[in-house]
Order: sequence, then structure tokens, then C-alpha cells
Amino acid sequence: MRTAVVVGGGIAGLAVAAGLTQRGRQVEVHERAPEFTEVGAGISIWGNALRALDALGLGDQVRARGARPDRGGFRDRRGRWLARSSGELVLIHRAELLEVLLSAVPAESLRPGSTVRDFPAADLLVGADGLHSTVRGAFWPEAAAPRYTGHTAWRMVLPAAGIPAFDGSETWGDRQVFGVFPMTDGRIYAYAAAAAPAGTRSQSGELAELRRRFAGWPAPIPSVLAAADRADRHDLYYLPDLPTYVRGRVALVGDAAHAMTPNLGQGGCQALEDAVTLAMVADDLPRYDALRRRRSQSIARRSRMVGRLVHGPGAPVRDAALRLMPDGLFRRSLVSVLEWQPPGDGVVHRQDRSEPC
Repeated sequence: MRTAVVVGGGIAGLAVAAGLTQRGRQVEVHERAPEFTEVGAGISIWGNALRALDALGLGDQVRARGARPDRGGFRDRRGRWLARSSGELVLIHRAELLEVLLSAVPAESLRPGSTVRDFPAADLLVGADGLHSTVRGAFWPEAAAPRYTGHTAWRMVLPAAGIPAFDGSETWGDRQVFGVFPMTDGRIYAYAAAAAPAGTRSQSGELAELRRRFAGWPAPIPSVLAAADRADRHDLYYLPDLPTYVRGRVALVGDAAHAMTPNLGQGGCQALEDAVTLAMVADDLPRYDALRRRRSQSIARRSRMVGRLVHGPGAPVRDAALRLMPDGLFRRSLVSVLEWQPPGDGVVHRQDRSEPC
């Protein structure tokens, strides 16, 4: 039996392990944490990533466990709509997505608390170990280090009790952004981002910092911040383009290959695309590189461009230009991102695989 070792037990690692197992590989998943879990907040699963999950037979479980907002979009500092989004979208807690992926990986394949120093022998070694990947460091020693975007981010999950119903949206101000979306089980997922030097932390606490920064912003932002009891903060980095995602028997997936800014909501989605593609073409690693590198790096560049638009100066000019944009132009600009399909030799395990974007 052909073997595979996956380093990293997050979304990308477990998804590729599930796909490889389904195709008859003997898989080991090494995770340095003592258990397979996620401590993050929410994650947006767009139609392209849902089709990747469909290919693993897991899409409907994610749809059932996540929230499916009818319509959202982007607002200006006064709460007026700049653009409305469309297409299939599921909002789910990262821990719940991980539970779904874990259900598709045999328990005997899991190696929690495993710090890989000498990479085990296998037919395939997969680096799914994130932004500071040890696999990338070992096999791509010339790779540039991750670069700070100049922005920091906060994330929160909180009860929705007492907060009036609202449409999920991302509000753009001058060099700051705040997103808030309903989730299942009476919860809200909220996030914010702003320019700040790397490593900066608020002496008064992160919630106090958010309440100061976003005082007077449109509803439901003030009530969300009043109800929150904590906010997790981390700086945003991206990975400069690699010349290849494959070296010999080694392949990179997810943030280890193309860590990107969150501005298009595609970091986790691209990791799922990677995982499914690699599982389908694991016997032809150059094909994996050809299928994934150009697309994922292009999306990463587009995400940084949107970040510059959101966080750059001149918010009134930006907002006026977006309002003049024809209603369908914004949605059409995302078609190439959202209409991805698994490679042609894959099997999608869902009857309805062609939801419109």
C-alpha cells in the first residue's frame, strides 16, 4: 500500500488526509498540539470550497452545521451599502469544521503531540503546517520569510441574545474594517482589522481598544462590542510567491504554500481546494503544482489588492467609485474565484453539484 505522511492537523492537513485515505493511501497525520482542535473563531466557506468538501463527501455536513446567510455585502462608515454579495456561503466555527474533517480520517492515522524533526519515510510527504511551516523550511530553504501586511486583526464569537437581527456585512471605514455575521446556535461571528505596527498590543485590553476605535460605527457594531467578553488579536502576514509547491516527493498545501490576507475570505477555501486536488492527483505531483500554484497565488495577490483598497487612504473616493459600479460587476469579478471545480477525474459526492455563484 502506498503511504503518505501529513505534517499539520489543521483544515488543510485533515482534508488532504481524508482525500488520500478515500483513495486507498495509508496516511499518518502528525500534529504537534496535544489534540486535534481549533481555537480560532469563524470561517467563511464559499461555493468553491463547498465543492471541494462535496468531493470528500463532507459538504452537506458542513452546510447542516453552518449558517447560510441569504445576502450580505459591504457598507460604508455610515452604514450605507457599497456592494451586495451573492453565491453560496456557509459560516461555521473552525472547531466544527475540524470535527467534520476528523470524522473522515481513521483514528489510527492521527498522531497528536507529534513534533516532526526527522520526516518519516513515505511515498508522499505533505506540508500542511501553516505560515511558519517546518516542511517548507526544510525543503524550500531559499523561500522568503512571511511578510507583515501592516495590519492587525481581532476575532470574536459571542451570543446573539439581545442583539437585533441584522444582515451580515463588512463595514469599511478609513483604514479600518469591521465584519459581523450571524452563526448557528444563537451566536455571532465578528472581526475587525486596522493598521498597526507588528507586535502592538493594547495596554487597556483588546476589547477596550475595539470599543474606542469603533465607537459611533453603524449598528450592529456597537451592540456587538458591548456584548463581547473577549477578543483574540493577531497580526496579519502573507507568504511571498514560491516558485513551486512540489519538491520530489514533497508537496505543500494551505498556508504552508500560499498564506494570504483574509480580505477575500479565501485562505481556508484555497486550502480545501489544495487538499482535494492533491488527493486526486497524488501520483502526479507536477500536475498538482500546475493545477494549484498559478490559481492560488493569483487569488493571494487579489486579496492583498483588496486589502490595500480597504485600508488605504481616500475612503470617500473609494466609496463613491464603488457606488457607481454596476450591480452585477462586483459579482462577476468574483466568478473566477467562486466557480472552481475539482479536477475532472474526481468524484463529487453530492447530487446537486452545480449551485450558481
